[in-house]
Amino acid sequence: MAESEPSYIDYEAFLDPSFSPTSFANTLITSTNNPSDSPLDLSTPLSRVLFDIQEIDTHIHTLTTKSALPLLAHTRDQNDAGLRVLHAVEAQVSVLKEGYERLEKDVLRKWEGAEEVRGAAERSWATVRLARAVGRCLMLGRQLEGQLLELSSRAADTGGGGSANLVREDHRALIRASHTLLMLRRMFTTTADGEEGYGLDRVKVIRTLRSDLVTPAENSIKARAQQIVQKFSLTSFALGAENSTLSASSRGPSPGPTTYAQQEEARGRAISAITALYLLSPTPKTNIPAFTFTPDLLLATLKDYIHTALSTSLAALSRGLAMLPSLDRALLEVSTRCQHIVALESLLEGIKAPSHPFLTYPSSQVHETERHAIDGDTTRMKANLLQPLFQSLDTPSLPSYFWRSLASSLSPRVREIVSRGGVSARTLRSNRDRLREDIRACVLRGSQLPGTGLTRASSRAADAPIVVGNWEREAAVMVSSVVSALGR
Repeated sequence: MAESEPSYIDYEAFLDPSFSPTSFANTLITSTNNPSDSPLDLSTPLSRVLFDIQEIDTHIHTLTTKSALPLLAHTRDQNDAGLRVLHAVEAQVSVLKEGYERLEKDVLRKWEGAEEVRGAAERSWATVRLARAVGRCLMLGRQLEGQLLELSSRAADTGGGGSANLVREDHRALIRASHTLLMLRRMFTTTADGEEGYGLDRVKVIRTLRSDLVTPAENSIKARAQQIVQKFSLTSFALGAENSTLSASSRGPSPGPTTYAQQEEARGRAISAITALYLLSPTPKTNIPAFTFTPDLLLATLKDYIHTALSTSLAALSRGLAMLPSLDRALLEVSTRCQHIVALESLLEGIKAPSHPFLTYPSSQVHETERHAIDGDTTRMKANLLQPLFQSLDTPSLPSYFWRSLASSLSPRVREIVSRGGVSARTLRSNRDRLREDIRACVLRGSQLPGTGLTRASSRAADAPIVVGNWEREAAVMVSSVVSALGR
């Protein structure tokens, strides 16, 4: 390219990055006009600008004409270089595309197939798990049916064409059936996603099993256990001739003396019923601490038994006080009912709380101080089934609760008899001392077990004497409830 010719145009000013067309036009106008002139002359600066543009155009045309061949050669070189780069990039893109297609074939499509297989496997596993849960429920239902059959006396065929033998009921089936019901209850309650019973509520056969078998069976077992507890008495254990005499006079004909096997059978039946009521007591959820569990069903049954004894004893004493010749019989009946409660207390004291599948127990490996920190006192209190009943009734002793409750209800009855007047009121007042002694003897007799029967506590020695003086306060309360209402 030829050397550039000199020019009056300041190309450096135009090429300067800080060049401003507005400033350039302003400078051009002020340099060609007098500031004092009112009309501005724009033709002169415009002509100069046009002349400069023409000069620049001529200069560009001259330069391009002289440098046409070098410019064309440079453009051709740039185009050739771009084509070479394009061919190289296209080859790489083609290789990359082939690699992506191979990767899609080897990985993506296989992943899609594996994802379908995974979904099918998950659905198959859910089906297998649901079928396993349904099968377990049906197996437990069949097991429950067999246990219900064991609870009822039935005729068993000997197989020789002769007469059938009578198979006695097995009271231990109460406990086995209760555990079966608890396992079914766990299956029916663990219905969250991932739990054992998930999806069972959507299976029709399970809904039928629950409504036609499980619920009626649970109600039947509860009723059977409650019936056994309500019939609990000392006569079941054949504790002395005095109780047999009362049984013959107040409960109908005596079945005769019982054997040791029958006594053990009756005791085992009561323990099985109490254990079943403990197990079937409602739980708010699974996995609750053992020391926070309250066997509401068992406590309600036991309290109903005690309150029934109280109401029956109150009615008997009221009749005996109204007709004094029958008072001895009434006092004997009341003392025997209290002995039933003493026997129940002794029985409950010897029964440890059974293992419940819904409860969590402190591990034996936990340090002793940590176990006390949890709630050592409460754990110790609920070591047997008597302590929850004490806690519910707010009493340290069932006989004490019986006599004090009876005394609080008896005093208004005595005042009612006295207020009516007549022979009954005069007889009661004239036999005040006899009443005092008879009632005291009734309390002391009813607050202890007969010497030939059960012991008050399983930990007490067999030959340990029963201290009668412990019940003097209850005797005084009973005597006061009657004598104080007689007036002077």
